[in-house]
Amino acid sequence: MSTVIVRRPSPAAVALPVAPLLQRLYAARGVGSADQLDPRLQMLPLPSSLTGLAEAMTLLEDVLRQRRRIAVVADLDADGATSCALAVRALRALGAADVRYVVPNRFVHGYGLTPEIVAVAARERPDLLITVDNGISSHEGVRAAQALGMRVLITDHHLPGPTLPSADALINPNQSGDAFPCKQLAGVGVIFYVLSALRTRLRETGWFATCGLSEPNMAQFLDLAAVGTVADVVPLAHANRVLVEQGLRRIREGRCVPGIAALFAVAGRSMARASAADIAFQLGPRLNAAGRLADMSLSIDCLLCDDPARALVLAQELDRLNRERRVIETEMRAQALDSLERWPLAEGELPFGLCLFDPDWHPGVVGIVAGRIRERVHRPVIAFAPDNHPGQLRGSARSVPGLHIRDVLATIDARQPGLIGRFGGHAAAAGLSLPAAHLSAFQSAFDAEVRGLLRLEDLNGCVWSDGELEPADFCLETAELLREAGPWGQGFPEPLFDGVFEVTAHRIMKEQHLKLWLRAPGVKQPVEAVAFHRVGDFTPGATRLRVAYKLDANEWRGERRLQLRVEHLEPA
Repeated sequence: MSTVIVRRPSPAAVALPVAPLLQRLYAARGVGSADQLDPRLQMLPLPSSLTGLAEAMTLLEDVLRQRRRIAVVADLDADGATSCALAVRALRALGAADVRYVVPNRFVHGYGLTPEIVAVAARERPDLLITVDNGISSHEGVRAAQALGMRVLITDHHLPGPTLPSADALINPNQSGDAFPCKQLAGVGVIFYVLSALRTRLRETGWFATCGLSEPNMAQFLDLAAVGTVADVVPLAHANRVLVEQGLRRIREGRCVPGIAALFAVAGRSMARASAADIAFQLGPRLNAAGRLADMSLSIDCLLCDDPARALVLAQELDRLNRERRVIETEMRAQALDSLERWPLAEGELPFGLCLFDPDWHPGVVGIVAGRIRERVHRPVIAFAPDNHPGQLRGSARSVPGLHIRDVLATIDARQPGLIGRFGGHAAAAGLSLPAAHLSAFQSAFDAEVRGLLRLEDLNGCVWSDGELEPADFCLETAELLREAGPWGQGFPEPLFDGVFEVTAHRIMKEQHLKLWLRAPGVKQPVEAVAFHRVGDFTPGATRLRVAYKLDANEWRGERRLQLRVEHLEPA
């Protein structure tokens, strides 16, 4: 379970109109032309190649023209919340007469378009249900809705199973045979594309002129698209980078919904300097906290609110829930690590595929705990907690590079039908439910399947580095250059460098974090560095360290200075 620093391959840099350092970084991320860095909206692929788009357009236009009621069915995370808010806002701007939303409670209704949430939606008497960020595996839910006289449009990005639900229309770039070039859209990206296509369709059919409506500019919804895309940790392929960059520009200019502005305020972050990292580490967790601990409608209401004062109250409640979530997570992580210390090791090693369960764990936080333990043990982890339904467990899985976790669950389900209840997800993360009585058998099946796909050497942690920096690059200007060269994120990682440093001083903060002063070769003045949760990796008295780090511009009391954010450290 060691961690090693590995330097990225350095292909020949392509001649781009950027600084040499950026040419090197972009080349390592597969950028082969200036077009791949062009953030203009014109660079987005057109929606016309989405399978099912014609059926979706006919369905939506009919509902608008007949002035029927629409209910948007949201998912339980930040992608689901932003997708829902975007759908409601955009449909209203496009002239829909009556748009409402429903969102499951994970402790009552389960995930996705279940028959239980269909029953809740039916109270609103909608003519059309639109799922956002969910629905691709909701066969029973679709049948239940249609039996009650509702039509169903599924918009989703999760990987489909072998059969698709019998929805009236279905949009998912990952369905078989779909020709849309960007398979990495988040749920919010899918609904943005669908409603952008609807705007074009309504323009062509004279809808806006007939109704006396001003045609909306779909760019006004890019703030929501950016937040959902980054928060869902989808790969930042070029289309996603365009959506995120354009959304960030609107946020920096203050042209965002009051809820996003309020979330920046409670997080203590500057909108004028908004970055993808702010979304990933500040906004996303606060939006997700509602779905984990309470009711996801709190996050959706925050994003739909047009009153800044009310939006701030809602954001403050999300902030409170996120602090509560952190306390629960800390306790659960400590329990998980303690159980690992006491794990009865077979052949001196942990299972390749690790399943953890505690009857007192919170089902809304198991995904975070699985991710934290995965980082520690460098292997796929599934954390289980009791489900709301007696005798059932709910699990959240986090994988490692090279192992497609949803495919692993699908293989187990095919080989042992009935072992798993429901499951779904992506390559890196998935969710599942199963009877508590099946846990032991599932643990064995999961470990066996992972052992067939990974080697022992695959279980080492790997920190991918962009190599060393030149002495002249240790400056605030380089940190600013890198920040502005994004957006960085999943699949297009923020630059990380490594090198050997002289330790000139250190201090322990809050018993678990390190502040270091490090001097790089050829640099006169030591640079301040922070290493969160790394006290156990540092030996007091160490004079030289090999460090993997990111350059940051730290602001304190109006002064901005260079700071290194340490991701890994080891004795030199």
